[in-house]
Amino acid sequence: MDFYQKKQKRSKSDNDIFPKPGETVVATAIKRGSLFFTAFGVGLWDKNTLRLMFNKFEDYVRQPTYKNKLEIYSDGNNDYTTVLLEYYNKDCLCYGQKIKSKDGKKIMPPIRKKVYGNPKYQDINTNTIECFNGILREHLSRLVRKTKCHAKDEYALNNTLFLFQFYWNFMHELKKNVTPAILEKQATKVWTWGNFLHAKIKLY
Repeated sequence: MDFYQKKQKRSKSDNDIFPKPGETVVATAIKRGSLFFTAFGVGLWDKNTLRLMFNKFEDYVRQPTYKNKLEIYSDGNNDYTTVLLEYYNKDCLCYGQKIKSKDGKKIMPPIRKKVYGNPKYQDINTNTIECFNGILREHLSRLVRKTKCHAKDEYALNNTLFLFQFYWNFMHELKKNVTPAILEKQATKVWTWGNFLHAKIKLY
């Protein structure tokens, strides 16, 4: 599983890789292989935004065990190291960071760091989630930088991401008749917008 944080608005300095406190970010999680858009969180660049994401993340991911560890790879945001332990035992984690910047400056080549467990260095990569975040910006004008369309309301941005999450997982075909949800056994067919709009909501 990959995690990443991407800023919604670029700061004035091109050397700032991550947003500063007070800026809104979107934290995203996607599963390698199936590209299932697992969870997201919207908020300030702090631990609470990661908690929002992990609260949703738990609905889709089984609790890891000592034998079946949860593999997680993220950028160099150290908030993950503490927030992860609020949800999982560190002995059940296989977590590594790909650090591409430090003190606002890019690092070339990036540093691959083992944090929990013993992940393989070649597996510590964020290319999948970085590519997916690019897809998000291509599809959602609210996330496009330096435009009049960028999101100004957190509630509206959350709703937009929920809708895109469903589209990506259940409608977007990675190949003919195969969606991320089908690969994850969350669906047995490719959904259409007609299916979505006429679906019955179960009330418990």
